[in-house]
Amino acid sequence: MTSATPPVLSLPEASDALSSRLAEGLERVETLIVERTRNEDDFITEANLHLARAGGKRFRPVLTMLVAELGEGIDDRVVAAAAGVELTHLASLYHDDVMDEADLRRGAPSANARYDNSTAILVGDLLFGTASDIIADLGADAVKIQAQTFIRLCSGQIRDDRPCPEGADPREYYRGVLADKTGVLVATAARYGAMYSGCSPEVVELVTEYGEQLGMAFQLADDLIDIASESGETGKTPGTDLREGKRTLPVLNALASTDPADAELQELLRSELKEPERLERALELLRVHPGMAAAREETLEVGRRATASLDALPDSDAKTALIALMDGVIHRVG
Repeated sequence: MTSATPPVLSLPEASDALSSRLAEGLERVETLIVERTRNEDDFITEANLHLARAGGKRFRPVLTMLVAELGEGIDDRVVAAAAGVELTHLASLYHDDVMDEADLRRGAPSANARYDNSTAILVGDLLFGTASDIIADLGADAVKIQAQTFIRLCSGQIRDDRPCPEGADPREYYRGVLADKTGVLVATAARYGAMYSGCSPEVVELVTEYGEQLGMAFQLADDLIDIASESGETGKTPGTDLREGKRTLPVLNALASTDPADAELQELLRSELKEPERLERALELLRVHPGMAAAREETLEVGRRATASLDALPDSDAKTALIALMDGVIHRVG
């Protein structure tokens, strides 16, 4: 069984030579994923590859390989690390779809819709195990990092599914959830790329921080897109997070307002938004609210801090591409 190789994440600032190396590396990652998820039971093999075949930009493995270009480049260890990170990400999607009761993922039936909740959970567990098996071949340090990443990822997912504790700042709580749920795996993708390409400990630390900020910026931008986009622009229905009752940063900013003029919006945001008219009204008010602009500025600031951390690196095609990658993430909306 095979899986179609997706295109490399668009990096317009990358040279032709760098883009070619990334494309070749990504083919090797795809091949390894297919090899290591193959099972003697055809049903398990098909279920393992269900979401991998649905597509995606392979954002994390591309980052691993791009960071490796800061060192000695892409080799078998870097490819293995990139495959392990991507399988960890895919495993989390199986669990996410069960928790969200999703019907679609990347335009295809979600795993829980294609099979059932129990199968989706077990396949997610199986992929986590496969990722750990691949990472274990890289040594004890990699295993420790994988375990710590998995702990934070699951902690973030659990906290994301629960209300902010009484007395805590909802916005700080949300930022912490993003760092664990999204930021940590992107950080690990960058960390592995530096570790297994011979970079110095200082560079490993620098790109790990860059990766965590990149992951947070990616999710913050998604929050904005969910509100700001028009139907059909992104392939995602606007207001999906609002309809599901998720309090993202623009929503939390609006709820924190003390302006009496925000009473209607706050009432809507505290209610169920299942009716299309009420959802559309909430989107209309939220799009022009100062809380939306504040969330956009925070997203830009996260990106600025991350790219500034790369100043210590010497100029190279890889550094230029890493800066462009962050710019592309934060400017996906407005």
